[in-house]
Amino acid sequence: LQLVESGGGLVQPGESLRLSCAASGSPLRGYAIGWFRQAPGKEREGVSCLSGSGESKKYQDSVKGRFTISRDNAKNTVYLQMDNLKPEDTGTYYCAAGDSGSYYNALTATFCYGMNDWGKGTLVTVSS
Repeated sequence: LQLVESGGGLVQPGESLRLSCAASGSPLRGYAIGWFRQAPGKEREGVSCLSGSGESKKYQDSVKGRFTISRDNAKNTVYLQMDNLKPEDTGTYYCAAGDSGSYYNALTATFCYGMNDWGKGTLVTVSS
């Protein structure tokens, strides 16, 4: 599975962006798909995760109510709609895919763990 992110850019606080993760090589349906980000000097962190069925979603607490993950099966693309962006949302955003069992580990409260395929990322900068 090959993943290509797009849609990043420079925006001001309070503005919105929509990131896209286009997949090739296999239909996304059935894969757990996650969005991750890495800020300069910080470790990569999970932002959101969509289950293989597309019916369940997880979000990092800091983005709940502001970010929305979705999938378009016809376009084989997963999106991350980001509203009311804050400077702390700045970072490189990556999408990743894993098997459906990777969606959520209840014991560790970790979503989209052990992803197998990664894109190269798209940079989001939120600054006034």
